[in-house]
Amino acid sequence: MKVMMPALSPTMEEGRVLKWLKKEGESVSAGDALCEIETDKAVISMDSNEDGILAKILIEEGSQSVRLGTLIALMVDEGQDWKQVEIPAPESAPAPLPSTPPSSAAPTGAVSHKVEPRVGTGQLRLSPAARHILDTHGLDPGQAKPSGPRGLITKEDALNLLKQTGSRGPAAPKAASVPSAAPQPPQPSQPAHPASTSQAYPRPSIPPISVPGKPAAPGLFTEFPSSNVRRVIAKRLTESKTTIPHSYAAIDCDLGAVQQLRMDLAKDAIKVSVNDFIIKAAAITLKALAQKARDGKLLPEEYQGGSFSISNLGMFGISGFSAVINPPQACILAVGRLRPELSPCLDSDGSPALRQQQLMTVTLSSDGRLIDDQLAAQFLDKFRANLERPQRMALI
Repeated sequence: MKVMMPALSPTMEEGRVLKWLKKEGESVSAGDALCEIETDKAVISMDSNEDGILAKILIEEGSQSVRLGTLIALMVDEGQDWKQVEIPAPESAPAPLPSTPPSSAAPTGAVSHKVEPRVGTGQLRLSPAARHILDTHGLDPGQAKPSGPRGLITKEDALNLLKQTGSRGPAAPKAASVPSAAPQPPQPSQPAHPASTSQAYPRPSIPPISVPGKPAAPGLFTEFPSSNVRRVIAKRLTESKTTIPHSYAAIDCDLGAVQQLRMDLAKDAIKVSVNDFIIKAAAITLKALAQKARDGKLLPEEYQGGSFSISNLGMFGISGFSAVINPPQACILAVGRLRPELSPCLDSDGSPALRQQQLMTVTLSSDGRLIDDQLAAQFLDKFRANLERPQRMALI
C-alpha cells in the first residue's frame, strides 16, 4: 500500500514532512495520525486511510518541497513481513537519451564542440566583456586562464586567448559579415551559438564566500529553512507589490477620549483594548461608505471577494508604516503607536495655550484599481471622527 503526499488545503502544491508519528514496523489503524505535514496554511496531521503496518518511510523528517502525489511511505497488511517490502523504482525519464545525439551529430564539428564545454565548465565565471568576446569569436571559455579575483575570466584573459587562437578569430566574423553568400548556414549558427553558451555558461552572480553548515568557522553562516507559510506569504506579498497599484493615505487621530473611556471602564473591571476601538471604528466607517462606493465608479462585481484588514505594529513602538495589501483584499490599515504631543489651543479666556494630545498615525493602503483617492480620504476622515468620539460608536 502506497502512502502519497495528500492535498491538505485547496491551494496546497507541495508540503514539508515535519515529524513522523509512527515508526517503521508499528501497527496502524484507519484514522491514526501518520505524520505532521506543513502546508501553505498550517501544520496538519495526516491520517491513515487503511489498517496495516508502516513498512518503510521514504521521505524523512524535515524534507521540504515534497510535491503532491509523491510517494512518502509504504504500508503492508497485517501478518505480512514488513521488512521484506519492495520499494518501487522511481518514475523518471530514461537517462541514456542525452548521450545519443552527440554520436549522431559527430560529423558536425560545431555541435560536438559546443556540447563539451557544457559538462565541465559550468562553474566558470566570466565578466560581461569577456563573455561578449568569447561568444563573438566562438571560443571555448575553458581554455582561458582566469586572472581575476576568485577565478574570474576578465576581458584581458579573453583577448589573450583570442591572440593564441588567431585562426578562429577571423572565421566567426567572416561568416557573420557575408550573409548573402551563404544565407542558410549563418541563420542556424547565429541563434544556436548564443543559446548554447547561455545555457552552458549562465551569467554568474557573485558566489558567497561563506559555506553553509559550518557556523563555528569565522565568516560563515548557518542556513535556517523557512516554513511553507512564510514562503507563501513572501510569494503573495511579492505578487501584490508587482501587480497591484498601491495608493497610500495617512492621518493622525487623537485617542484622548478613547484612553479616558478605557480608564472609566477599567474602574468597573471592563477591559477594552485600543484594538477593539480601532476595529469598531473601521467596521462602522466601512458600513457607512459601502453604499457610496457602489453608487460611484466601484462596481459590485469588481469589489466582490475583497475585504479589509488591519495591521497594528504600535505595540512594537512603530510610529507609522505602510502595509502591503494581501490579495484578494482591497485595503489594509496600518496602525502606529500612541505618542503624546503638545499642540497649540485657546484656553477658556481666549489666550493661547498648549494641550497634550495622544496621537496615533494610521495609513490606509488601497488598491488604486478599485478605490480612488477621494474615497480613501473620506474613509480616513470618518474613521478619525468615529475614533475620536467613541461614545458615538455605541449608538450606531
